[in-house]
Amino acid sequence: MATSTSFSYCSSLFLSILIISGFVFAEMVNSMGINYGQIANNLPSPDDVVPLVKSIGISKIKLYDADPKVLKAFANTGVQFIVGLGNEYLTKVQDPAQAQNWVKSNVQAHLPATNITCIFVGNEVLTFNDTSLSNNLLPAMQSVHAALVSLNLDKQVTVTTAHSLSILETSFPPSAGAFRQDLTGCITPILNFHSKTGSPFLINAYPYFAYKSNPKQVPLDYVLFQPNSGSLDSGTNLHYDNMLFAQIDAVYSALAALGFKKLPVHISETGWPSKGDEDEAGATPENAKKYNGNLIKLICQKKGTPLRPGSDLNIYVFALFNENMKPGPTSERNFGLFKPDGSPAYSIGLSVSNSSFGNGNSSSNSGSGSGSGGLVNPITPSPPGTSSSGYLAISSAAVTASPSFLLFSVFLFYCVKQLSF
Repeated sequence: MATSTSFSYCSSLFLSILIISGFVFAEMVNSMGINYGQIANNLPSPDDVVPLVKSIGISKIKLYDADPKVLKAFANTGVQFIVGLGNEYLTKVQDPAQAQNWVKSNVQAHLPATNITCIFVGNEVLTFNDTSLSNNLLPAMQSVHAALVSLNLDKQVTVTTAHSLSILETSFPPSAGAFRQDLTGCITPILNFHSKTGSPFLINAYPYFAYKSNPKQVPLDYVLFQPNSGSLDSGTNLHYDNMLFAQIDAVYSALAALGFKKLPVHISETGWPSKGDEDEAGATPENAKKYNGNLIKLICQKKGTPLRPGSDLNIYVFALFNENMKPGPTSERNFGLFKPDGSPAYSIGLSVSNSSFGNGNSSSNSGSGSGSGGLVNPITPSPPGTSSSGYLAISSAAVTASPSFLLFSVFLFYCVKQLSF
């Protein structure tokens, strides 16, 4: 097994070469967040992860807990953190003293060196249809927020929770987006909490699961941001050429239907697996490359969605690493942009000038949400040769072979050869 020094050395050298070569990754992905899951026994230490994250320009990280090793490793880096408080703590933190102790130990202790900006209390709680969990969710959120107020931290740290898209009863067309009727009574008070405290509404959205559940009806190009004819929403006359934006706007419509039109929506998880079981349609490195590569370009364009043009998408890709101990089908362990040794799980080549990016489910602890959230959009893909709507396809070659890219390729080959965890 190679020492962690090798990993750190390669990651640091990676950053240096990017700067020398003129790859300004930060300009491309500084609007993108990453989910840092740790359900694995072979991941590098947090200290070794820091140069890797910095080398690809990521400025926002979402943790599923408040791991002190991670938070200390990223001190004084400027990286923004969302930390998680697991479903198993919902009952406990309703006690004001317990909530304050948790905030003191897991948030206040790391401020201001580590830039913690948000706590998400519970993950996809409403998806489990467990009334004991659901009934405890809002009181736990309120208690944690009260602890922040008592410590004068509520102006810099918000409180929210993350939802699966399956809380929607209808998602197509986007203008008909609506929450499940059985959840309305539970969701509305939570939305009131967001509105009063200024915290965002988090949703885990995975077009992959919609495709996996019905690959014959859901066009692959539509879920991968590839050229396709798209669909017209008759309710708004807006055109959609990718499923993720349709899902996001369905959430906006559902919020508006309950009177919360101005509530900000953040995509706390989305991604595509690079490997799956035989019955997991579409789980390939090629498709993961297209999904995450095209998604990054969309984020960089900062155009927002058809319903909310110009809005900040605030998208967190799942995930930083493949996690070998996650339960479930093979795909669950293969959502990472990187392998545990720091090498890319696949190469994301961006066919945009002066840009290249190397390398991209949900349990209560570390995510990838399930469910497409309502009806599936039966869209006809465009025939071969038709023009795209401005979303660039990922070519088989990573990027046009420029001297800078060749230098990067030589380094990447060297680094992967040197690392052997």
